[in-house]
Amino acid sequence: MKRTMLFSVLLFVCLGMLPANSNGQSKVKQQTVVSIEGEKFFINGKPTYEGREWQGNTIEGLLMNSRMVQGVFDDLNPETAGQWKYPDTQKWDADRNTDEFIAAMDAWYAKGLLAFTVNMQGGSPLGYGNKGWINSAIDPEGELRADYMSRLEKILDRANEKGMVVILGIFYFGQDEYIKDEAAIIKAVDNTINWLFKKEYRNVIIELNNECDIHYDHEILTDKRVDELIKRVKSKVKNGYSYLVGTSFSGGKIPAPNVVKESDFILLHGNSVKDPKRIAEMVAQVKTVNGYKPMPIVFNEDDHFDFDKPTNNMVEAIKAYASWGYFDFRMKGEEYDHGFQSVPVNWQISSPRKNAFFNKLEEITGGLK
Repeated sequence: MKRTMLFSVLLFVCLGMLPANSNGQSKVKQQTVVSIEGEKFFINGKPTYEGREWQGNTIEGLLMNSRMVQGVFDDLNPETAGQWKYPDTQKWDADRNTDEFIAAMDAWYAKGLLAFTVNMQGGSPLGYGNKGWINSAIDPEGELRADYMSRLEKILDRANEKGMVVILGIFYFGQDEYIKDEAAIIKAVDNTINWLFKKEYRNVIIELNNECDIHYDHEILTDKRVDELIKRVKSKVKNGYSYLVGTSFSGGKIPAPNVVKESDFILLHGNSVKDPKRIAEMVAQVKTVNGYKPMPIVFNEDDHFDFDKPTNNMVEAIKAYASWGYFDFRMKGEEYDHGFQSVPVNWQISSPRKNAFFNKLEEITGGLK
């Protein structure tokens, strides 16, 4: 009788420690934890691509990634929303977009992709430029929109299960203008970090905003002051944990000292870099910026490819021991299957350009199981 009672108590306690799903049933949530040691990324205490070399270059500790910023995309402007319709249904569907994103993650991971960038205000659904659409998980007052965050949660949950890292962007130029004022910007940052804490994600690193040296309506999001928000994120600690954070600059640009000093990692963009040798130069220049200390250097946007050539931006980044990220949008005249940023998105590895990247990635990383 005593043993039965003891077992019942232990069972009750153990079940009580498990998180409940939406139906009130207990479930175990696998935890993927990203961390940094020196210039290397670690996942669950082990360096990424542990022991892997390619053509004499170490891959261990890198975070190979792709720009998938439209994972939670929607358009809240009825005057522009119609242009994102799917070719098969002739209508736009934000939930379909996220569901298809999640369904494609297995294929990306198998090829060696360990991380992707998702932005709460997306990116240009045409590749470049902004023309009236409203796509933001943040409302004018700095509050988080429940439908966007529900879609984001689905993506983060699946990445957590897969052992993948999400580079979560908060702001994007051309969309920050729909946030009322600086106080609302600060509130949006606080709300995002508090939401991540509440959900207990540890597989997320923060890109405060995309290309902070491009025009932003709010000064605190510019390269002159964005370090204030980086420090704010770092100051938030729960159960001994704080989120790793940085921000990116535009193509070919070197981050400013105030940003380098406060960042946990450096985000670079390779857009406009036509000579692959410039990629290695950028990495070297970052290390001379006042305030730099050994930390990972990550290209998380680059629209240059040439994967069939002996040298390209991706290869030169690896040789310089920097992680590299693929940025692919639908070019003029291309069909729906092309691009990962142009909406509607086919998230599968569905075009010659996507195949070229993922095949090269598999060659370099050896793929993942």
